[in-house]
Amino acid sequence: MNNIPVGYKQTEVGIIPEDWEVKELDELFQFQGGSQPPKETFIFQEKQGYIRLLQIRDYKSDTYESYIPLELARRFCNEDDIMIGRYGPPIFQILNGLKGAYNVALMKAIPTAIVSKKYGWFVLKQETLFQFIEKLSQRSSGQTGVDLVELRKYKIPFPPIHEQAAIATALSDVDALISTLDKLIAKKRLIKQGAMQELLSGKKRLAGFSDEWEVKTFGEIFDFLTTATYSRAELSEYDDIYYIHYGDIHTKLDYFLDFEKSNLPTIKNELVKKYPLIKDGDIIMADASEDYDGICKSVEVKNIGSKKAISGLHTFLLRDNKNVFENGFKAYIQSNIFIKNQNNNLATGLKVYGVSKVNLKTIKIPIPPKEEQTAIAQILSDMDSDILALETQRNKTQAIKQGMMQNLLTGKIRLI
Repeated sequence: MNNIPVGYKQTEVGIIPEDWEVKELDELFQFQGGSQPPKETFIFQEKQGYIRLLQIRDYKSDTYESYIPLELARRFCNEDDIMIGRYGPPIFQILNGLKGAYNVALMKAIPTAIVSKKYGWFVLKQETLFQFIEKLSQRSSGQTGVDLVELRKYKIPFPPIHEQAAIATALSDVDALISTLDKLIAKKRLIKQGAMQELLSGKKRLAGFSDEWEVKTFGEIFDFLTTATYSRAELSEYDDIYYIHYGDIHTKLDYFLDFEKSNLPTIKNELVKKYPLIKDGDIIMADASEDYDGICKSVEVKNIGSKKAISGLHTFLLRDNKNVFENGFKAYIQSNIFIKNQNNNLATGLKVYGVSKVNLKTIKIPIPPKEEQTAIAQILSDMDSDILALETQRNKTQAIKQGMMQNLLTGKIRLI
């Protein structure tokens, strides 16, 4: 039975439009590797006669800019060039936006005459190509980078130049929308950060509130309850008791642990009998962090309902049995710069940082009246909701773009 639609043909890469071809990447791009000057020639600020040396990390952060003498530079790129991060994780990062010389961890994909640069960008960002590279890496013992020989042989469906332009324009428009949403999210986060510093410190008082704030220590307010020490290897996804691992606080959670939304590991019931069950309003704090930003990161528990959970490895479980705080406000305590500075001053460690329970109990907390706590929490919660709505819109747009790429780059959907 012939399932090939009219106007399409069967090829080694699947069913594609009749006027499309099958091309190897080697026919579309020249891959140009970078060079590595001696490290003793590096300097770390701009200087006449020097040029920036680009590494993979520079596309993520400008914290560690390196410069080399211009006469030692061998390979150059501009902001609109297509760059590939050869090593990972993750491998095969498709990058652009920087100008300078580039090192051996990067290579430049230079489009040939038959492919437009804009279209070539999306060709190299295909999920199927990334999966192909990942499989190559897994097959090769010790291989952590892009195998150029195999990469050049990779076959793709390839449209005429005029259709390349239409596809690239459609995908670029979606990219522009995603970029706009990312900038708006970043702006909203900065606004919220400023609001937290003013509202949580008392520098800015809300209308109608004039009562003085108190200052108490963690030790005066919170009971420190027993936490478990089971490792990630002892957890599962199918037991009855939820388990809060400090790694989840660092990677999955912000401000609240909402049991109506969070996906958490579990632990066997017989292992948890001696540990207190978590309640709404409890604070769970990570007692270890690999960076200063994560020191004493904490979340407030909400919507636990009839579910059962315990606090686990490298966490403190704090309970306000003196009813000093309103639920909903405690989530933002650690965002107070006054408290954050105390955390950092008391933190110890070389590669992993933490604050001991003894020291944590001495940290001072500015405490607004409870009515003002509720008002502050509502303002910050509304800001969180705005940011979440934008993040959801951004994620949906990214999913739409992924679907568009799968259909447009294979010819399943045509724009002309």
